[in-house]
Amino acid sequence: MSFTPFSFTTVGQIHVEWGAAARLGALLGQWFPARRLLLVTDKGLHKAGVLEPARASLAAAGFSVTVFDDVVADPPEAVLLDCVALGREAGADIVLGLGGGSSMDVAKLAAVMLASEQELSALYGIGKVQGARLPLVQVPTTAGTGSEVTNITILTTPDDSKMGVVADQLYADRVLLDAELTTGLPALHTAATGIDAMVHAIEAYTSRHKKNPLSDAAAREALRLLSSNLVAACRDGKDRAARESMLLGAMLAGQAFANAPVAAVHALAYPLGGRYHIPHGLSNALMLQPVLEFNMQAAEALYAELAGPAGADVAPDAGTAEKAKAFVERLIALMDASGAPRRLRDAGVAQEMLPQLAADAMLQTRLLGNNPVEVTQADALALYRAAF
Repeated sequence: MSFTPFSFTTVGQIHVEWGAAARLGALLGQWFPARRLLLVTDKGLHKAGVLEPARASLAAAGFSVTVFDDVVADPPEAVLLDCVALGREAGADIVLGLGGGSSMDVAKLAAVMLASEQELSALYGIGKVQGARLPLVQVPTTAGTGSEVTNITILTTPDDSKMGVVADQLYADRVLLDAELTTGLPALHTAATGIDAMVHAIEAYTSRHKKNPLSDAAAREALRLLSSNLVAACRDGKDRAARESMLLGAMLAGQAFANAPVAAVHALAYPLGGRYHIPHGLSNALMLQPVLEFNMQAAEALYAELAGPAGADVAPDAGTAEKAKAFVERLIALMDASGAPRRLRDAGVAQEMLPQLAADAMLQTRLLGNNPVEVTQADALALYRAAF
């Protein structure tokens, strides 16, 4: 078998260990000489005490820690700029992102801007980052975004649109996967972030561009881990096996879509975050079913291949159409069982805003170009109406 030329890029090292955040200082002390650390997180984690074991460990290892905890969902540009200002004031020489995707996204660009004179506006797009960045470590506390292993940061601009920075400099030097950090995640957030990760795997597998054997392998295993553990993690947040499987699955899905980009689900989800501040994972969950059904016309064979990894109930000798249908039905059943909201109206979206959302979605040309089926503005509006 011959392969079309492809490349697959990921972070420098991934360390998987239950409870390792409590000895983060010892690990970072082995990995880096830098000692003035900027810790990027959110107030919820800070107030909940989630940072304390890591901070104590870092202090014991000789790190001077400055905490920036103003990250919010769908972070606006101002949050990043405030983070960079604090890092400069502290003389930070290493950056740690600890939290959900938003915290890790802000950490990525902070590490870049603390070592660069480039203006933020010059960074938007693909491959616009110049030079190096500060050392960067990522520690996720949710099993969803996969941001710890991607080279993408998404920010909300002052006009409530989403803009992305895509550059190899955003890949972290080290990633620590400590599933113990995810045990306090409420069921709703577990469901939304878990479905988000499944979206990453599915869209990477069906991406029109850069899909390759390695991204496919990561996507299939991610979907297997996520689909078989999502409901268990939602029902019992302390289920160690489920939490570890979800975190590993989310990371693999992140590796998949970092190399085979996501498409229409994300393009339609971004306006929901920008206009309504619906968390990213939930916005993806809300749009998944309509887009799966819309893409069936072109992605049927690929959906059929994912039926097995997703745990769909289908006979081994079933035909392609039957397997593809069973795959979509399996995803719908998982979303229903997870307890996540399933309709835009349940998330506070106004019906009269659907045309505006459709217009906003059409601005996501980078994502829509990856979709297996072309999406027009009329299609986008129909998809929002189906999700409403």
